[in-house]
Amino acid sequence: MLLQNLRAKVGARLNGDKEAGFTLIELLVVMLILGILAAIALPAFFNQKSKAGDAKAKESAHSAQVAIETYATEHNGSYAGAQEAGALTTIEPTLSNATVAVTGPGGTGNPTSTGYRVTVTSSTGNEFSINNAAGAMTYPCTVAAANGTNRGGCPAGGWSE
Repeated sequence: MLLQNLRAKVGARLNGDKEAGFTLIELLVVMLILGILAAIALPAFFNQKSKAGDAKAKESAHSAQVAIETYATEHNGSYAGAQEAGALTTIEPTLSNATVAVTGPGGTGNPTSTGYRVTVTSSTGNEFSINNAAGAMTYPCTVAAANGTNRGGCPAGGWSE
């Protein structure tokens, strides 16, 4: 009985008889499904902007690493003095668009003859570093307090090239 009734309605719809459009219930169900899909997808898209800013900062950190290694090659293998204003941007002009800090290994003092740390701050406030302590490379990152639990492109164990 139900199957016959359903066939009659589908046949009537296909033939153009009786019903000429969708019922209110059908439209509401479709709108509900679209709303659920949007609620699932939109938060994933909003996080992409912060991840893009973090990716740009990682790229700048790598460029700064290459620049400081070039600096050491030009200065008898020593990283000392690389923190001076303009030292790295002379080698890599694109670093003038980034917020780059050059310190000693571990993030304190000035670069030494055997180590350095370059830190770049992303547009989200996250900080990405490359630390070279006598050849031992680490890639720590720090999440900005304003970001709360949104780590963006800063994984818990640090990032890697």
